[in-house]
Amino acid sequence: MSNQFTGKTAVISGGAGGIGLALAVEFGQLGMNIVIGDIDTKQLAEAEQQLKTLGINTLTCPLDVTQYQQWLQLLDSAEAEFGDIHMLINNAGVGGLPGSIDDTKIDTWKWVLDVNVMGVVNGTQTVGSKIKAHGQGGWIINVASMAGMNGVAYSGAYAASKAAVVSMSESWAAELKKDKIMVSVLCPAFVKTRIHESLRNLQPEYQNVKQQGATKAQSKGGMGQAAALVESGIPANMLAKRVVEALDSKQAYIFTHPNYRQGVGYRSHLLDKAFTDAEHSPIVGHLKDDEIVIL
Repeated sequence: MSNQFTGKTAVISGGAGGIGLALAVEFGQLGMNIVIGDIDTKQLAEAEQQLKTLGINTLTCPLDVTQYQQWLQLLDSAEAEFGDIHMLINNAGVGGLPGSIDDTKIDTWKWVLDVNVMGVVNGTQTVGSKIKAHGQGGWIINVASMAGMNGVAYSGAYAASKAAVVSMSESWAAELKKDKIMVSVLCPAFVKTRIHESLRNLQPEYQNVKQQGATKAQSKGGMGQAAALVESGIPANMLAKRVVEALDSKQAYIFTHPNYRQGVGYRSHLLDKAFTDAEHSPIVGHLKDDEIVIL
């Protein structure tokens, strides 16, 4: 396996458990210094102990990814401890609450988008800019979801947030290529994590969402169905090994579940069909041979 990571430093948000911790272990065992930030300070302390027991150089920092200033504080601590940073893994995220467009409250939308989208923006603007500045190149890995490749009924807020992460990753990959920064977006299907328990770390400004979650839990199926799907997923350490494998082959999109190929392929088929329809249109068909303008 690759040794390109040895002696370099990775910052991982949401690194105290689940996917984040599995990636911390994997990259740490490949010789990286690991900086993990997490909103759950109790779990953060447990993760620190686990990583240090494995002999991994570790720094832990409390981090609410929606708070830009906390990213700056983490960055100061990381640079003081390890110097240059070479990898950012924007992993922290929430699952939201299942529900139709009619009954998904605006507070839920704001919570999901604030954590899953703006958390990634905050991380990339702070840590990503430091990777760019030192000129050695590096990696940015944004954790999205298979839901970011296809919309999911009754999970509109979550799917929209992950589609945004995919699009941001594509944009930044083109933008940062000249700086030798490889941007990849990780799109797993179900992984055994605690994402279905996202309400446990709810920020004070979104406490109204907790009542919505309680109502959902009492409804038929409720959050239990989401929990069952998550529990059926692959182990997080399997995902972590797959990420390293994909980085070795320089994948912009990191997929962990090849069985979802048909679903994503059907979307591609519909897109291609839509372009064919536009080509045959008497209204816009004449544009097919025009020069492409990069927006």
